[in-house]
Amino acid sequence: MNPLSRTCRISGPDGRTLAVGPGQPLVLIAGPCVIEERSLTLGIARTLRDACAASGVSYIFKASYDKANRTSGASARGPGLADGLSLLAEVRESLGVPVTTDIHLPDQAEAAAEVVDLIQIPAFLCRQTDLLLSAGRAAAKMGRAVNVKKGQFLAPEEMSGPVNKLVGSGCREIMLTERGTFFGYHRLVNDFIGMGDLMESTFDGGVRPPVCFDCTHSAQLPGAQGHATGGRRDRVPLLARAAVAAGVDAVFMECHPEPEKARSDASTMLRLDDAPGLITMLSRLHASVRG
Repeated sequence: MNPLSRTCRISGPDGRTLAVGPGQPLVLIAGPCVIEERSLTLGIARTLRDACAASGVSYIFKASYDKANRTSGASARGPGLADGLSLLAEVRESLGVPVTTDIHLPDQAEAAAEVVDLIQIPAFLCRQTDLLLSAGRAAAKMGRAVNVKKGQFLAPEEMSGPVNKLVGSGCREIMLTERGTFFGYHRLVNDFIGMGDLMESTFDGGVRPPVCFDCTHSAQLPGAQGHATGGRRDRVPLLARAAVAAGVDAVFMECHPEPEKARSDASTMLRLDDAPGLITMLSRLHASVRG
């Protein structure tokens, strides 16, 4: 990332670069919440890749190898680091798309950076210094980028902490993601004034990361089901449209052919069949907003 530039450059398969920021195509970061069976994972990635290509949207595949923050200790967590990264590498090479996943521990950063093009820092870990420094160093070493989800408990200006830690570690390709703010128990709200502030923020050294909007996690009702997080899947398209109209550079959403059977975040995942139509709408809206 260059000073005073809001562009984050992500090096994908075959040396191709995907740019996120003003003047660039809308970027979609999407996939299942957690990695499931190989055929399902590849099928979701292929459907989303083709839908994005048809609409002029840049695509990054997302899936987690481990969900370390489940409400219940009995909930499914995923295939683990080694098997998960192996499947992500297959998605990347066989479908020719950049991939991303979240890391939870500092010692996972280098292994992830060897495979994924964009390292994701979960919102609830966005202030973890050792995690950020490890991710930043691994990204700088391997020519990767880092996406930090803004904690539900942080004001936009407080993202200076995570950004400065990444810059201090040598990382220059940075993106920030908005995913809702706590509004009492079991509820998140989206503050579009605050998101506007985040999009216009300049941090130390003139760093201005592009901003992504997570429309599925923003629809969560944390802990609302007692044993699991609830959500409003029906409001995901509304939030996505509002964010693109507000001028975000990228949209994050999780999709599944049968959300009710998904192993994680079943209440907020968008039905895969509904994704292509929404992607087309968001692409047209993005073009209109950017003039």
